[in-house]
Amino acid sequence: MADEKKIGVYICSDCGIGEALDVPELEKVATSEFKVPVCKTHPFLCSREGVQVIKDDINNGEVNKIVIAACSPRVNNDVFDFDPLKNVIERVNFREQIVWTQPSDEASREGSQMMAADYLRMGITRAEKAEVPEPKITDVNRTVLVVGGGVTGLTAALEASQTGYKAVLIEKSSELGGWAKKMYRVFPSKPPFAELEEPTIGAKIDAARNDSNVTIHTDTTISSIEGGPGAYKVTIDRNGTAETFDAGSIVLAAGWRPYDADKLPHLGYGKYKNVVTNLQMEEIVTKGSGKVTRPSDGKPAKNVVFMQCAGQRDKEHVPYCSAVCCNVSLKQAKYVRESNPDAGAFIVYKDMRTMGLYENFYRSAQDDEGIFLTKGEILGVEETADGTLHVEVDNVLLGRKMKIEADMLVLATGMVSSMVPEDKSVNNLTPEYIGNIVKKKTEDGEIEALEPDSLILNLKYRQGPEMPHHKWGFPDSHFICFPYETRRTGIYTAGAVRHPMDAVQSTADATGATLKAIQCMALTAQGRAVHPRTWDRTYPEIRMESCTQCRRCTVECPFGAYDETADGTPLEYPSRCRRCGVCMGACPQRVISFKDYSVDMISSVLKSIEVPDEGTFILGFVCENDAYPAFDMVGLNRMSLNPNIRLIPLRCLGGLNLVWIADALSRGIDGIMLLGCKYGDDYQCHYVKGSQMANERLGKVQETLDRLMLESERVEQVQLSINEWEKLPGIIADFTRKIDDIGENPYKGF
Repeated sequence: MADEKKIGVYICSDCGIGEALDVPELEKVATSEFKVPVCKTHPFLCSREGVQVIKDDINNGEVNKIVIAACSPRVNNDVFDFDPLKNVIERVNFREQIVWTQPSDEASREGSQMMAADYLRMGITRAEKAEVPEPKITDVNRTVLVVGGGVTGLTAALEASQTGYKAVLIEKSSELGGWAKKMYRVFPSKPPFAELEEPTIGAKIDAARNDSNVTIHTDTTISSIEGGPGAYKVTIDRNGTAETFDAGSIVLAAGWRPYDADKLPHLGYGKYKNVVTNLQMEEIVTKGSGKVTRPSDGKPAKNVVFMQCAGQRDKEHVPYCSAVCCNVSLKQAKYVRESNPDAGAFIVYKDMRTMGLYENFYRSAQDDEGIFLTKGEILGVEETADGTLHVEVDNVLLGRKMKIEADMLVLATGMVSSMVPEDKSVNNLTPEYIGNIVKKKTEDGEIEALEPDSLILNLKYRQGPEMPHHKWGFPDSHFICFPYETRRTGIYTAGAVRHPMDAVQSTADATGATLKAIQCMALTAQGRAVHPRTWDRTYPEIRMESCTQCRRCTVECPFGAYDETADGTPLEYPSRCRRCGVCMGACPQRVISFKDYSVDMISSVLKSIEVPDEGTFILGFVCENDAYPAFDMVGLNRMSLNPNIRLIPLRCLGGLNLVWIADALSRGIDGIMLLGCKYGDDYQCHYVKGSQMANERLGKVQETLDRLMLESERVEQVQLSINEWEKLPGIIADFTRKIDDIGENPYKGF
């Protein structure tokens, strides 16, 4: 773009804007206050004719910073697309957040006009301060590293190959196939979803071995992974021999392991030979070519009891449901019946959970006269001299205790993510990272550090060598919007390492994760963010001469986009960055910024607001992912908003810089609301910890308020999900009443 900044303001008068607002007066804001050289109004700006007006001005060299005052920036993005690598495009939301939230009567017109004038000032100011991004088109490596050679990993490698990408598959054991290879039969995968099927894992293994795009390493572990998306450097250990290669993205498909049944002695495991796990049952049937025999003496098993949730849904063992075990027990009950038509299978369950079309599978077992299902708990197990088991059951359906004489007891022990080391309990994990906390001495003194064990990826990240985990060892992710993404950009989880699932689900999961891994490489090559701001080509820029090496950016980045030198100077890994701006908010020196988003920009936007001399005036810093669209939905549903509120969208509340609070209060704004995603265990934040960080920073606002001699209640954070939009008018009204009770800001008018 030429050095000269040429701003053009384009106002749409359609959708009720022209009727509700005095458009000529708004034109004066642009031309008189900001001396904007080009300001035009069109009756239908998103029409072909309206868009052509803007295009003509761009092509004639009249504008290179376009301010569109019309509808929400969340709509018509394809219409108002004017080459963002050459032009700054700023959207001002007249329709959803002014015209559609304000009454149409004459008495309300002044408030609406003031809102529109302020939002136009704010938009022009943003455009003035913004610059087009400098494109970073890079030649990225386009190989997908797949970690794990089970059904999930094999599917991921084959899917990558079928889309034209190379895949390198790493498997720590000597064979491919994982647990799927140990299954005698598998769940139904086609209508009517009632009968067991032959395993297909062998064909998948053969397909991978014969695929020229897939390189397979068995008996191999990962020694280290350095770099970031598009430029990973992977070092592996193959039977003591090191090898290094490059990769562009990673699919973690390391699978699961069964919960340790030795921790369930009260159920007879380890004490009685004929008490086995569901995996051991599978081995017995496979070795016996379909015959179910007792481990103690090899005799046919005529009565087999299956216990669901053996240690599962139990806070002392595995707190969650493994989702698959009910179907496994139904499958193995069918083994018992096929092995001997006179045999009986008893399934004792807490709840039967057979999701989706597996309900037909459940019904087929339920209709079998030799399969008995009852809701209850196993109270104890005893063994007779000949190995027969007496299983005492509290039968909830019958309301009484009963004993079942059985040849075998099969325990459904459940699934644990492979990320959890074998010597660790899912209830005893180091927060965020799996490993041991030890004391280490550094130049900053003695600190607590992580000493990892049983690592899968061995990441060379300042923030930790393994994937951050959420509950119970499963990789952390925004579980609603981004199920495959992790807190390590470019690394995607799939299959039972992510959460319990069967082979059919894992196959679909692998496909999804692989597509995300491919998307990551493609977007990285274009210099674009991966998610959620996939259009964003900006990168954080650090004014190093003013950096004090405080390490705040390094510590607070949720995605490991920063490392540091020995003296604390930040080292950037741009391809890991998700453009959230958390580092910008964290920096006390305010030396981090983006081309179109900076501390100075937001401060200037604040100063462009005309705060009235009278009346309670509220400012809202709103998250662009949940809170801002929630305000749009208020407008779409024609709900009313207080006209004395102004909203400033932030990429994430985690990017809130405390100087903005001081700037706003110094301007005479009476109250400030921070509206962002929910945080805590069930967080909704698109950037994982943004809302939580904003809340932590809010604790430091008191110092600013004390300095200004203002009340702490003037600043409040609100957790809001997008589906709670109907609460917004009430939330704002309640806060306004609270500020009314406190009184006007004494800085008003200065």
